[in-house]
Amino acid sequence: MRWRAAWLLVAPHRLGFFAAALMLTVSALWWCTVLLMRAWGATPAWAVPAPAAHALLMSQGFMPLFMAGFLYTAGPKWLGLGEVPARRLLVPIALMLLGWALTIPGFHWHPLLAAAGCALVATGWSRLSWSFLRLVRRSRMDDRLHPAVVAVACGVGALALWLATAALAFEVEPLLRTANQLAIWGFAASVFATVSHRMIPFFSASAVPRLDAWRPLWLLWLLLGLLWFELLAALAEPWWWPLPGAVRWLQVVVEIPASMLLLWLAVRWGLVQSLKIRLLAMLHGGFFWLGLAFALNAASHALMALSGNELSLGLAPLHALTMGYLGATLIAMATRVSSGHGGRPLAADNTAWALYWVLQAAVLLRVLAALWTAGAAATALTLLAVLAWSVATVGWALRYGGWYGRPRIDGRPG
Repeated sequence: MRWRAAWLLVAPHRLGFFAAALMLTVSALWWCTVLLMRAWGATPAWAVPAPAAHALLMSQGFMPLFMAGFLYTAGPKWLGLGEVPARRLLVPIALMLLGWALTIPGFHWHPLLAAAGCALVATGWSRLSWSFLRLVRRSRMDDRLHPAVVAVACGVGALALWLATAALAFEVEPLLRTANQLAIWGFAASVFATVSHRMIPFFSASAVPRLDAWRPLWLLWLLLGLLWFELLAALAEPWWWPLPGAVRWLQVVVEIPASMLLLWLAVRWGLVQSLKIRLLAMLHGGFFWLGLAFALNAASHALMALSGNELSLGLAPLHALTMGYLGATLIAMATRVSSGHGGRPLAADNTAWALYWVLQAAVLLRVLAALWTAGAAATALTLLAVLAWSVATVGWALRYGGWYGRPRIDGRPG
């Protein structure tokens, strides 16, 4: 059937995911254009430091919108509440899209324009976060832990956006970097770890009968504790650089066993058994990157401690976390929700599977580019990474964005 915007208001995931797919496309093409121009010697004008602008858009541009679509679809079911009308999300999401329409040009023209746009984004996300917190408080379910933790993390994301707004308005780069780190570790990674703890064992046990849905609560607190441990050092770095060697060794002492635990956990939750089920393998493949990110962080911080901060692995650990864990998990979860709520089989067809592996190639290329550190090879790897990321994300947005404006193929409502 013909695509119609009215279908976006039929269910929360339709509106949230469509807006997120739009921002996913915009952010990928924007950064791809920036890097290609830089490679050709035509560097664009910047009113905001490029790395900080890039981090802000990639951590807060599309992630919250995907979360809104997911939380207002799955959240009411977790909480034993009725469905939330998609129209309730319309104004906050519109504010966020309008805000980014101002913020991105502001990155290049004037920081006050970027700040005004970021304030609109913060307003929209604050409203969505507060509304979800109210759902949690209304619920009478005995088990509300995961939604409650997610609600708190969403509040952290709102705080990060308001800090970014202030940083842009007053042109305080360390504060903007602080806001970005808070958004990555305290917001996005915390939400994803909480959802991973709840959903990966459940999905695995449902698809592979010999697996159990092992997810003790102490494991959730441990996952969050590890993320917030990393956050504390990340918050200190913009203001206290270089960090003392003792701090770096403390990070290494925590990160080595943490990486071993996370890699073991990926196997314990059924990484090997999932490989025969594409949609499940996509989810496990994303979680595997979390363990790799901690391992890379341990190696990087050990190098910094040994060399007096002269040597490190650069941005390799951060991109393993953001592109690898967050990016791959996001595509896996959004594909699953889009398929199930579109009346389609809960499976990854050849198109979804191909896009996922292009995204994995992008992560690997970006990590290798960071490890290469300099020279023409590093530039080439970075460009290949951003091109692969753009193909994967824009391809995904075009494919699934078309679904949200059409009725379910099974004729059911939703």
